[in-house]
Amino acid sequence: MLKKPTESRENLVRSAGSLASTMAGDGGDAEADNRSLKSSVSVFDREVPDIILTQTEKKFLLSAERGDCATVRRIIQEYKNDPDEFDINCVDPLNRSALIAAIENENIELIRLLLQSGIRVQDALLHAIKEEYVEAVETLLLWEEENHVPGDPYSWEAVDRSSSSFTADITPLILAAHKNNYEILKILLDRGASLPMPHDVRCGCDECVTSSEQDSLRHSQSRINAYRALSSSSLIALSSKDPISTAFHLSWELRRLSRMESEFRAEYSTMRLNVQEFATSLLDHARTSNELEIMLNYSPGEIDNWEPGERQTLERLKLALKFKQKLFVAHPNVQQLLAAIWYEGLPGFRRKSPMGQIMQVAKLGAMFPVYSLIYMVLPNSAMGQFMKKPFVKFIVHSASYAFFLMLLCGASQRIELQALELFGNEWLQGIVREWKRKERGSLPGLCECFVILYVVGLIWHEIKSLWNDGLLEYVSDLWNIVDFISNSFYIGWISLRFTSWFTVWRDENMGLNPWYPREQWDPFDPMLLSEGAFAAGMIFSFLKLVHIFSINPHLGPLQVSLGRMIIDIIKFFFIYTLVLFAFGCGLNQLLWYYAVLEKNKCYHLPSGLPDFENFEKSCAIWRRFANLFETSQSLFWASFGLVDLMAFELAGIKSFTRFWALLMFGSYSVINIIVLLNMLIAMMSNSYQIISVSCGWCSSLER
Repeated sequence: MLKKPTESRENLVRSAGSLASTMAGDGGDAEADNRSLKSSVSVFDREVPDIILTQTEKKFLLSAERGDCATVRRIIQEYKNDPDEFDINCVDPLNRSALIAAIENENIELIRLLLQSGIRVQDALLHAIKEEYVEAVETLLLWEEENHVPGDPYSWEAVDRSSSSFTADITPLILAAHKNNYEILKILLDRGASLPMPHDVRCGCDECVTSSEQDSLRHSQSRINAYRALSSSSLIALSSKDPISTAFHLSWELRRLSRMESEFRAEYSTMRLNVQEFATSLLDHARTSNELEIMLNYSPGEIDNWEPGERQTLERLKLALKFKQKLFVAHPNVQQLLAAIWYEGLPGFRRKSPMGQIMQVAKLGAMFPVYSLIYMVLPNSAMGQFMKKPFVKFIVHSASYAFFLMLLCGASQRIELQALELFGNEWLQGIVREWKRKERGSLPGLCECFVILYVVGLIWHEIKSLWNDGLLEYVSDLWNIVDFISNSFYIGWISLRFTSWFTVWRDENMGLNPWYPREQWDPFDPMLLSEGAFAAGMIFSFLKLVHIFSINPHLGPLQVSLGRMIIDIIKFFFIYTLVLFAFGCGLNQLLWYYAVLEKNKCYHLPSGLPDFENFEKSCAIWRRFANLFETSQSLFWASFGLVDLMAFELAGIKSFTRFWALLMFGSYSVINIIVLLNMLIAMMSNSYQIISVSCGWCSSLER
């Protein structure tokens, strides 16, 4: 019997031919269009194979679509020996076989009939999983087990990829995980299906290199498909003995991938959020505090796991902090448990009035020397155990640190000398005058001695933290970096102070006079350097008070917002530094010669000292453009209005040079103040709006 192409195919070719005939008489352009159209039709002919169906096959597919099992059975039996008239594996113009149509219509009777009749299964299992038709999945898996020959590819692997609806990397388990169908996933896992971890994104094995060279997009998409399957909550729950830990590690891996494959950042970020929400949703299943405590204290590496009544280690919560699981940490159940642990040892504290809470905190803070002494002498006593309570420990530490800051203030103001000057007798006044005369290389005062003791204790605490947590864990906390910087300045202060004392002692033994007024000291005298280190360390010590604010529900979110906006400031300074350096180079190249003239006018005295009396202006402005560093400094302070136009009135400057320099300075001011500064304000405002929405859980995380 003569076979005809499908109607849709006939109509397309007929329409193309008639359109070509119409355009034949329109000249050269029409002929070119005609040739183009014929070329496109010929390409269509080459790329799309003819789908030719007999009337019997059309009737067969139509009956399968309608679910008419009787007609399907009759056609199969009637034409099973006539392959020219009927092929059971025929497909419709949409490339669907009768088996696929039966799966889409969820007709299990027809599916079994077709399987018994020997229809090619191909990727029917994948279609059944796509439709989430569990009964068909079970039937097809059973057929696969009965008919699969060991060593041969499975039916969904042997399909022709040019006509398949699924790519080669899609397996039944991956597709079921994409659908997040718990029942189908369990069926597949019970039959031994597995999903290995994809190769690392930077893997250089032959398989990855070859795949990336052949089709980099397909290579990346296959990794995305694999991780989308791995992030399925049902797959994690079914395949992992520790779903929370698995979710944490997978979330961290997805975070890394989102940064390395920036083109697919949105996909990886969405998967990461889904994994985080799954881990967080597990907390909702805790019905009692005991169940929640078991979840948060579980440690898979421990031989003896946590038992109720023991000291809570919160290993699971520490793991969440390590992998930055913000939603998990900020969950209300977790926060409620943390609050109960935090105020342990102070029953009823949260129910007291604000004044009552202030009084109790003040009492604990005032007693910190006694508590600290008891803890050092009798750590296992009742009072020592009371000191281990988190809130009590926090109050005592805060009070001790506040006392340390008071000592810093006293040392910076030389409170001992001021007290002796105000209240001392003549003998004490003489001691003060002698100390001021011998200030260079002097020994530390009373407040400074206490500060040194505190610094030794703080350094010992940081060493213990570094030893217990490890280097990576230690540097991951920015407040540890602040502590390290401040302690480094204090160590520098102590070392330089000792160096200054030793220098004075050596000069005195050599018969020299080591004591002279401060204005005659060397610019880099160890005493001056030690004061600079002490001042810098004191700044960092006071800034650490911001960290204590994180426990406050009002100041905590503000601290988080300010911390996040630092990123915007860093971005701004990259651009600002470029602009500053560019204009600094230009202005220095224009004005360096005239700055040298002003310097020569200032330092004309034979002694080499500046002549401020006669050339005050020259001594003030020659530094403005003396070199690239000074020019950049001048431009920086000009942003705050501290450099005026008189700085350009240099000796010997020509009118064009002055005009060109002022034009450059004006351009810098416009770019810096009007453009960049307002851009920074807009960036910070936008970041604050974004952060303020989630500041509730941000502050919870900080606490």
